[in-house]
Amino acid sequence: MMFATDALSDDAFLGGKLSILQPRFGFRAAMDAVLLAAACPAVAGQSVLELGCGAGAASLCLGARVAGVRLTGLELQPDYATLARQNAARAGQEFEVIEADLAALPALLRARRFDHVLANPPYFAHPGAAAADAGRDTAQREGATPLALWLQTGRKRLLDGGQMTVILRADRLPDALAALPPGAGSVMVRPIVARAGREAGRVLVLFRKGGRARFRLLAPFQLHAAPQHLRDGEDLTTAARAILRDGLSLDWPVPGGRS
Repeated sequence: MMFATDALSDDAFLGGKLSILQPRFGFRAAMDAVLLAAACPAVAGQSVLELGCGAGAASLCLGARVAGVRLTGLELQPDYATLARQNAARAGQEFEVIEADLAALPALLRARRFDHVLANPPYFAHPGAAAADAGRDTAQREGATPLALWLQTGRKRLLDGGQMTVILRADRLPDALAALPPGAGSVMVRPIVARAGREAGRVLVLFRKGGRARFRLLAPFQLHAAPQHLRDGEDLTTAARAILRDGLSLDWPVPGGRS
């Protein structure tokens, strides 16, 4: 079943450089998608697979930053997959979107390998009150696809030396580290904090297939400049503005280096 036109909003990303159609009531991409795209260290000519691409926001943000990257998305829900294709066409980007279950990949996809894999897995691991919108609930609750399966599937789809970038709620980090499959090494974690002195609400995790560098817990990335929210209006840090509004990258240290 397709979304009706009046059930969609047209949302600006990257300071208006990208426009994404999304359901008004359902799973909606926001800051997490932009941060995930910014943290993917892809370069022109490389291939990228996004697991659970939704309406395509993360992949298309990456494509807006890195010209010449080859984008593929996997999406379970057909109406979101259709939106992803529409959003790619509106953005003038090539984006192959495959409708399939993460737990039952089609043979043609199982035979392919990518330089990078992206994922924003469901936030919630445990059963609870379902979201009113079925699409939103599917996107946010693990169900039959646990976090370990997302990580295992991502590693399998990587070329040797390829990298997987994941954004998670901070409280899922222990689950993610425990579930890292064999061959997922050179792990780096960057906490995302709303303001100085606050606990991390999100974490970005990057690993390399076959990597052997030591585990690194990096300094937090801070979103807002003021110590607390005092008034309406945006108060992004310079670094956050560069990523969220100007579409720049969120860089990682060189594995094994000191930067």
